[in-house]
Order: sequence, then C-alpha cells, then structure tokens
Amino acid sequence: MTPSPGGAAAVRLQNATIGYGDVPIVTGVDLTIGHGEAVAILGSNGSGKTTLARGLLGLAPVLGGEVELLGAPVGRLRERGRVGYVPQRHTVSGAVPATVREVVSVGRLASLGLFRRLGATDRAAVSHAVAAVGLADRMDEPVASLSGGQQRRVLVARALAAQPELLIMDEPTAGVDAASQEALGDVLARVSAAGTTLLVVTHEAGPLTGVLTRAVVVDHGRISYDGPLSGAEPAAGQHDHCGPPEDLVVRGYRLDQPTVSARPAAGGR
Repeated sequence: MTPSPGGAAAVRLQNATIGYGDVPIVTGVDLTIGHGEAVAILGSNGSGKTTLARGLLGLAPVLGGEVELLGAPVGRLRERGRVGYVPQRHTVSGAVPATVREVVSVGRLASLGLFRRLGATDRAAVSHAVAAVGLADRMDEPVASLSGGQQRRVLVARALAAQPELLIMDEPTAGVDAASQEALGDVLARVSAAGTTLLVVTHEAGPLTGVLTRAVVVDHGRISYDGPLSGAEPAAGQHDHCGPPEDLVVRGYRLDQPTVSARPAAGGR
C-alpha cells in the first residue's frame, strides 16, 4: 500500500454499511487501499461486490460508518475528474451517432463543466486516451461500428481522458473476446505503471492477473479475504448466490458524466 503525500489513502472505509433504501447489502466493512495499488474486488453474483463499488461512486447510499475517496467523504470530492468509472453492461452505441472522439471527449467534462469548450490540452488528453487503448486509427469512426470489445475500450478511454487518480471498473472483461481482454490487460498495466490506483470489480480476475496484485473478496456483504490475488480464487468461488441479486439493482452513471449530444446531420448546419 502506497501512502499519499498528505497521508490519505486512495480509498478508506471504516465500519461502512452500504445498501438501498434502508436495506443494508454491505455491512461493517473496513478497507484501506493505498495510492497506486491495483486491487480486484472479487465475489460471486449477489455477494455485495458491486454494491460496494457503487457506494464508492455515490450510486448507493452509505447507511453507516465512513467512506472516503482521495481524502474526501464520498460525494464531497470537489474535483470529480479525479475518479474515473467504467460501468458494467453499457453499450456505447445507441440513437446518437457519436464518434469515438466525441464519446471519449465526454470524459473531460467532469473537470471542464458542461458549458466550456475543449481546449488544446483537453483535445490532447482525448487523443492520448484513445491511443492508450489502441484505437487511434478509429478516432473519427462511429462507435456503433466497433466490436463489443472495442466499445469497452472506448469506455476505458473516456475514463482515462479525465486523467483520474483512481479508476474504478465494473466487470471490464465480461462479454468480450480473449483478444480484447488481452488488449485491456495491456492498457491497465500501463495505467497502473503510471501510478493510477485501480479498483476492478469482477467475479473472475484471470484475464487481469498480470495487472492486479491484491484481492478483496466480498461474501454475504462482508470481506472474507484481503490479501495477495493468488490466494483469493478459492475464497471468491465459495458461493454462487449470496444475498439479493445485484442485477436487480438499478444501475447508472455518476451525475458528472452526461451523455453525448447529437451532432447536426450533414447539410443541416
């Protein structure tokens, strides 16, 4: 665990309880993650691992205890771009014909605000983020034309464009092919080497074992293991379903990540 210059951890939970409404899902959790660590949050479906991550992002209420990100209570971090988020089960394509460049540019809005135009520094950050995920040659192509694995990498680039200190990812390798998993592993290895703290929520860390070094296993809403990744897999697979299925929980973005607005159609300017 690497301390920050000010002594604060990247993530700190003390006797934390997180849930929905007044129903606790994760209870009594103590956890500290240092700056620069690469940590897997493991657990089977319904174990509480996604609820734990959502609590860190302000998407699930903290019902008790303390939760801090980068030295500030959750939800009170003033520079929201310091935390990047790659959600689970989100397709980039939709009704809006956005390009890779446009989607990744959204990642700069957390620090710019909604009504400021991107400057040269912002455009460079977008270009670097897209290059980091290996899609520099697809910059101006519609995201809808990309494969599922490539779209997942676009989401990673969007988070990286903000140049976050902490990157939280929910099941980043789920539903993508082996080649895309390998490409994502290479990206995260470079991100981690640059000093970004990684927190990856997953039910199986195999594709990212070259990047993640520490594992935290959530079971029945409590931490059952916290240690080297190599010792975590048996603990992570003990239960198939524990507690309420997390797939029933409404998922969403942080409020500082708006959707991409539509571009005018050709000839309509």
